[in-house]
Amino acid sequence: MRRFNFGAYPTMVTPYHPDNTVDYDAVRKMVKWYWDEGCAGIFASCQSSEIHLLSLEDRVKLAKVVKETADELAAADKSREPMTIVASGHISDSFEDQLEELKGVAATGVDALILISNRFDIDNTSDEAWIADCQKMMDALPADVALGIYECPRPYKRLLTPAMIDFMVKSGRFAYIKDTCCDAEEINRRVRQINETDSPALKPMLFDANAQTLLATLRGGCSGYCGVMANFHPHLYAWLCDNFDKQPEKADLIGGFICLAAYLECLTYPATAKYHLNKIGISMPTLSRTCDDKKMTPYQTASIDDMDRLAEHFESLIK
Repeated sequence: MRRFNFGAYPTMVTPYHPDNTVDYDAVRKMVKWYWDEGCAGIFASCQSSEIHLLSLEDRVKLAKVVKETADELAAADKSREPMTIVASGHISDSFEDQLEELKGVAATGVDALILISNRFDIDNTSDEAWIADCQKMMDALPADVALGIYECPRPYKRLLTPAMIDFMVKSGRFAYIKDTCCDAEEINRRVRQINETDSPALKPMLFDANAQTLLATLRGGCSGYCGVMANFHPHLYAWLCDNFDKQPEKADLIGGFICLAAYLECLTYPATAKYHLNKIGISMPTLSRTCDDKKMTPYQTASIDDMDRLAEHFESLIK
């Protein structure tokens, strides 16, 4: 198993053709853009990808195309580490359906198979029930597949408890946590717990999904950013992950910008991300299956334009 990268991981949006089918040519162009922007990896087949409204065939194919494209880019450029590709895609309630979904994604060869925390002990009864469900799934999946956990907000956010994290670390199976608790103090506590707990093999790297807490959690030991806003200015996130300790004064400025810019996440996302992608030359309709892109008003697009201009200014500060 190769080393997992520290740094910025966009939660990839899914581009569509005008007929609302997935545009895999645009997927490949997005992967190339993430690579050029210095991303350490990509989270494919996630909530930003609208997995809850994609067929299993598309969830699997999306992970496969992202992984294949990333591998091709790395083979053509040996000057840096290949991007780490992680993917989820299990959305069902029943164990049997979840297992089918996860085995399909695992077969694509992604570097880590991401389990969604709210899919175990779905009624949210206890840590013990969650651990039992997670263990059952682990036992059913190939032993050589690295796993991860995502605190996905849909249909509800199941946050990891100390007991759940202790179980994950001691299992030696987990490589990745996408944290969505949005609490810097709790994230830093989780990082300390992971580091202080003995593991027989693999230890999970924890990635912060929240731009407002990112600089504080990078300084507290988290492994990088995995979130929505890396679909807009990924290079700034990549730079911050690489330089938060080397250039602290500039890091404070970049951290302040991304903190404020991330409030635009409340607009009509992911349509807004597709509006931005069109601006940089990756053509696609702003169609979404989770929101009505007609709600993306001139006020909203003007806000994205202003953010993009400011991002260019902050890029000039770190050249």
